[in-house]
Amino acid sequence: MITIGVLSDTHLIEPDKWFKEKAQHCFADADMILHAGDLTSLAVLDVFAGKTVHAVNGNMCSPKTRETLPSSKIIDVGNFRIALAHGVGYMPNIEDRLFDAFVPVDCIVHGHTHKPVCHRYGPTLMVNPGSFTITGTYGIITVDDGSIDCKIHYMGIGL
Repeated sequence: MITIGVLSDTHLIEPDKWFKEKAQHCFADADMILHAGDLTSLAVLDVFAGKTVHAVNGNMCSPKTRETLPSSKIIDVGNFRIALAHGVGYMPNIEDRLFDAFVPVDCIVHGHTHKPVCHRYGPTLMVNPGSFTITGTYGIITVDDGSIDCKIHYMGIGL
């Protein structure tokens, strides 16, 4: 089984002590990290040294981050294809637009709305981890030979 830690919308200029401690705790067992944009600074990704990390830029990212990271990407994990993007346009109907932009994939991971979501949109698993630093939420995706699933976690502290 492959375990994937999912976060988005961290909105940090630099990772602070709180973020480092929470990220290391929440994603200790993750084999891979997906950051769905609005990390703001690339330094946020340094917290995940030693793990496979995939990240995309978001509308609040610094110019350097936008130049360095793509706006979307497709990742193959086991037998599944995962689309990673921050969001597409304005928030109403965001899932419709993401679905139209990326299908056929098995899972679409996005951010932007700060609202955690984990459900099926037709055959596609739709995951929005919410905001790690604002709502205190994140996702864990599990992948094995025949399934891909997700669970949203709430830290419930300091919010």
